[in-house]
Amino acid sequence: MKQAYTQAKKEKKNVLLMFHASWCGWCKKMDASLEDPSCKKFFDDNYVVTHLDVLEQPAKATLENPGSLELLKALKGEKSGLPFWVILDAKGKLLGDSQIRPAGASLNTRGESIGCPAAENEVAYFLRLLKSTSKLNDEQLAIIGKRFAMNKPVPVTKPAAPVSSSK
Repeated sequence: MKQAYTQAKKEKKNVLLMFHASWCGWCKKMDASLEDPSCKKFFDDNYVVTHLDVLEQPAKATLENPGSLELLKALKGEKSGLPFWVILDAKGKLLGDSQIRPAGASLNTRGESIGCPAAENEVAYFLRLLKSTSKLNDEQLAIIGKRFAMNKPVPVTKPAAPVSSSK
């Protein structure tokens, strides 16, 4: 984290920190969205994006970053599921996270974690937070929103039952 804060200060950016694990499918979707060529430059130009590995299965416990679980708890994300992400300034001050809270609630209030934004309300929340913590313009935010909306699970439809005809 020290390296991320140093880089953020030097480049006048905020830090987008994602807590993830190797087994987490939604973490992979979040990474794929952040790395998508349609919007990767927008994130790179506005954030120092960094990851901490937490909550691994015992066989992969060595992947965990030392101190990551303690930081996850300090940021009130230990009950949020993965991915849990936060936006911090270059000094480590929490600017926002992946929890949607009631209007006017402080960041100390537990909210509903959205993990990787996918549903319309989740993407809208993510975009509002990005707008308030970056220099992204409305056109760039629209591109990011379109990409994250692609994460929405596709409903599984059952084939129609055959129609029986009776004579």
